[in-house]
Amino acid sequence: MNTPESRAAIESCADILRSGGLVAFPTETVYGLGANALDSAAAARIFAAKQRPSWDPVIVHIAGTVEANPMFEALVTDVPDRAHKLMRAFWPGPLTLLLPRSAAVPDAVTAGRPLVGIRMPAHPVAFELIRIAGVPIAAPSANTFSHTSPTTAAHVLEDLDGRIDAILDAGPTLHGLESTVLDPCQSPMLIYRPGAITAEQIRAVSGEVEIFSDQAPIAGEVIEALPSPGVGLRHYAPRARLILVDAPIRDLPQKLAHAVALYPKERVGIMIPEGLNVTAGSGEIVFRWGRWDAPEEMARLLYAGLRTLDSEGCAVIVCPVPPGDGIGAAILDRLRKAARQI
Repeated sequence: MNTPESRAAIESCADILRSGGLVAFPTETVYGLGANALDSAAAARIFAAKQRPSWDPVIVHIAGTVEANPMFEALVTDVPDRAHKLMRAFWPGPLTLLLPRSAAVPDAVTAGRPLVGIRMPAHPVAFELIRIAGVPIAAPSANTFSHTSPTTAAHVLEDLDGRIDAILDAGPTLHGLESTVLDPCQSPMLIYRPGAITAEQIRAVSGEVEIFSDQAPIAGEVIEALPSPGVGLRHYAPRARLILVDAPIRDLPQKLAHAVALYPKERVGIMIPEGLNVTAGSGEIVFRWGRWDAPEEMARLLYAGLRTLDSEGCAVIVCPVPPGDGIGAAILDRLRKAARQI
């Protein structure tokens, strides 16, 4: 962070952002694709680079102090007390709050919705980039739309090389899953996307909270703007077909082997937790997916595993479903969206 080379890289990327360009940068969740959130033309470039539909809103990232923050105050019109409690508890960190937007926020950022998603990243490089740029940064994940999110700069290059102006490389991300997205204006509060900040943590700080349950659209209906980032029916998906296996840990080896056997003519990859031995065929590709009793580790490695098996040419990926409590709820959310066929 404090070497001359690092400072020069951050300042160069801040200049690009102020000039209306696109910069991919690391956060503690995944790599984001950033543009000046107050510049509608710059925000439109995000959607073009990602091939992201205009009905899918993006999150705005800010830096500075949690209290009396000029960036934050320029973006919102009203903040409930429970949101202030959450900001004091979890910012900087992987929590996005949906709050009433000000007139300064372009429609492109919110897909025309009245709420804007805002968070303050804890990653020191992201925080410093935004601070030096001096403007709030709109930044969804730095990948093509609906594809597996990037947790390294190399992942960003796989999807966006030639479409953006710069990548700020600071190594692998910490959490490996996108931020929790919460609407604190409703009662009870509503989690649209689970993440590293869990429902249990939110409930302890600011009261009752529920988790959004998406429903498939009726055939032929017009797609309207999504109520939040990350609630698309199919999201986070590898190129390969993803097959989920839900079974107790004692039954997983047999169930995973059975799932692999269903695709004798395909190149199959398996996401296997550490310490679990699966005897299937002879040609499957194995990614060791962290420890079953360490969900934070599995969350961090999820997207890396899916991308690794994609890069090995797998047509099918077989993946066990971990328990859905705590951060496991976020893993389960991503797996279900990635596996959904629409």
